[in-house]
Amino acid sequence: MQFSENWLRTLVDPKMTSDELSHLLTMSGLEVEEVEPVAPPFSNVVVAKVVEIAKHPNADRLNVCQVDAGTGTLLNIVCGAPNVRLGMKVPCALAGAKLPPGDDGKPFEIKVGQLRGVESQGMLCSARELKLSEEHGGLLDLPDDAPVGRNFRDYYQLNDLKFTIKLTPNKADCLSVLGVAREVSALTGVPLKVPAFQPVEVSTQEKLPVKVSAPDLCGRFSGRVIRGLNAKAQTPDWMKRRLERSGQRPISALVDISNYVMLELGRPSHVFDLDKIHGGLDVRWGKLGEKLKLLNGNTVEVDEWVGVIADEREIESLAGIMGGDSTAVSLDTQNIYLEAAFWWPQAIQGRARRYNFSTDAAHRFERGVDYATTVEHIERITSLIVEICGGKETKVGPVDDHVVNLPQRKPVAVRTARAVKVIGVPLDDGQIAEIFARLGLTFAQESGLFTVTPPSYRFDIEIEEDLIEEIARVYGFENIPALPPVAPNAMRIAPENTRSLFAIRRQVADLDYQEVVNFSFVEEGWEADFAGNANPIKLLNPIASQMSVMRSSLVASLVANVRYNLNRKVGRVRLFEIGAVYLRNDAIKDGSLSVAGYDQPKRVAAIAYGPVVDEQWGMPTRNVDYFDIKSDLEALFAPRTLRFAKAEHPALHPGRSAQIVLDGKTIGFIGELHPRWQQKYDLPQAPVMFEVDAQLLCERDIPSYQEISKFPAVVRDLAVVVKQAVPAQDLMDAFIAERQANAACDIMQAIVLFDEYRGKGLENDEKSLAFRFTLQDTQSTLQDEKVDAAMAAFVASVEKKHGAKLRA
Repeated sequence: MQFSENWLRTLVDPKMTSDELSHLLTMSGLEVEEVEPVAPPFSNVVVAKVVEIAKHPNADRLNVCQVDAGTGTLLNIVCGAPNVRLGMKVPCALAGAKLPPGDDGKPFEIKVGQLRGVESQGMLCSARELKLSEEHGGLLDLPDDAPVGRNFRDYYQLNDLKFTIKLTPNKADCLSVLGVAREVSALTGVPLKVPAFQPVEVSTQEKLPVKVSAPDLCGRFSGRVIRGLNAKAQTPDWMKRRLERSGQRPISALVDISNYVMLELGRPSHVFDLDKIHGGLDVRWGKLGEKLKLLNGNTVEVDEWVGVIADEREIESLAGIMGGDSTAVSLDTQNIYLEAAFWWPQAIQGRARRYNFSTDAAHRFERGVDYATTVEHIERITSLIVEICGGKETKVGPVDDHVVNLPQRKPVAVRTARAVKVIGVPLDDGQIAEIFARLGLTFAQESGLFTVTPPSYRFDIEIEEDLIEEIARVYGFENIPALPPVAPNAMRIAPENTRSLFAIRRQVADLDYQEVVNFSFVEEGWEADFAGNANPIKLLNPIASQMSVMRSSLVASLVANVRYNLNRKVGRVRLFEIGAVYLRNDAIKDGSLSVAGYDQPKRVAAIAYGPVVDEQWGMPTRNVDYFDIKSDLEALFAPRTLRFAKAEHPALHPGRSAQIVLDGKTIGFIGELHPRWQQKYDLPQAPVMFEVDAQLLCERDIPSYQEISKFPAVVRDLAVVVKQAVPAQDLMDAFIAERQANAACDIMQAIVLFDEYRGKGLENDEKSLAFRFTLQDTQSTLQDEKVDAAMAAFVASVEKKHGAKLRA
């Protein structure tokens, strides 16, 4: 929303500077994005009158003008403008004047000089030379009543500023100069001067037949017939200036007046050429297959979702958005139908964006426009039209007001105690009543309770919190003290058996991974490829077509991150993410942090690609593999022990992946990317990744004391031959079970698989696994007999359970 400061001050003029006014608006929620002057600085330019014109003796295209600039003597000025004429009022730069800088960035200074042998004592100026516009067809033609000799900046009100404010969607009432003035008046207490006008006398009883067939589209439709206008009349300079300083380009008097009142009062309206309307008008929903050529030249197709204004033959306008070309006014228009309506916001929302354009009217109507003042605003537009374009033949018809379906404004209650608690300031009933009065809100008051009826122009007041916001805005956000919270707090010791996600982040980062944060919505194809999810949770309104579903796994985004880095020549990538995934689960009920039917657990995922370490002289280069990532994962869970069971996963290599098991429960997966996806997503190598349940990773065992032996340990190696189908983990589980069940084996402190052999000396279906046992007693030095008994028990256990035999 852009407007002129001078225009605003005609409605409300607080005793404050422009900077103070800008700050006031920003702190009240009307953020001022930019304040810029309406014209660049220049000096010594006055209003002058051309009193004599003669041809230049030495140039065919130049004239020698005698100009009255109010200096007491006529100035001799050489001018080449094609539109210079006798008696013309024009800006004149006197000798010594400094005009706005040109392309070189330096100010242009006017001096007395010779032009083709004739002395020139100044310069007559165009709008372009003064940087007021880009028009360069000739001199800036001023009205006949412009006072000769007056400073041009003062006369043209160039010491003005253009305010551009950024409005939130709920502040539709401030999409006009009157709306902003109403806010300033409420904030400062300065009286508001509402634009005054007299209703035009009705001189004909002619009405255009109108029918509102869609009350859910149009709640009120007002219009009137006006005949005998001069559409070629010039828009007054004061109106042109206000339009230009509000970002509007003057077009013609009828269009300019409609735009002016929209900016002044916030009321979009439309002017139809009455002679181009066939019969009456019908306000209805569109029909499939209907077409309309708009004022912007585009031809659009409508359907039952789009509102229209139609006559007996064709559509004439997109309701609340843009008029049609067939009934557009032109300079030849003499008779018009003036329309102002209330369109339901939900009936306008999204319609303009459907056709890939936006209009000022749609921007206002889809947020809500005052439904109670259509007649008053028609009177305002009529008075301006008659004043500017009217004549002796002008006939004005009565306002035809169709009230069909208006909003019912329900009273909204606000409690003083609640407002005090939210705002944090000890307000009383009297202060709140004063604030509501300044805002122009009608209210009923009880002790500690206000019941407010929202005005017809405020569509943003619906619940108690809306009124609390109004109280805070007018009271002043800057007046609310910044106080630390005061409460009977107690320091609580964090449970020893848990750790936070922040601690996990630091631990994963210590393992040489970098954290990424990805969107929770992903491509539908990713869910099928990496999660095998044929029925993902779809978004109703995705921000982009390729982000249409919610993720059920983190690995797809991590693969995309790796690909992104590879495309930028980063050869070694180690990334992790901690975030939520989204799963269907009918057992989930609605709660403060849950949505019925959907589970949103947190996961921790990591991915590694490229060399294990950056290239260096101290160790050979090799690519990261499954066991590197497995080691990192075990470090995260230590001292808890993980099991890894062979399993298949849609994202992972069938022979190089496993499910992660903790205490008998599957908590995630680990493995190398499937070759199919490596080829599809154009990765030269296969990254290795894991994903685990974050909640279980946050859990940890409470440390427990164990006596440290002062006696030496004994190390024994044991190689057994088993069938190739027997996992090494099963043998280790058998050893651990024997230790727990057999008192003779409780001296085992550690066991490590250090070798696997397949080949000569073994059957084709056999393999040899070598384990290293560390045995130690806390009470005495181990004797060979005790060690041999323990080792024999271990061998007997795996022989019985898995058919293992000692390797010869």
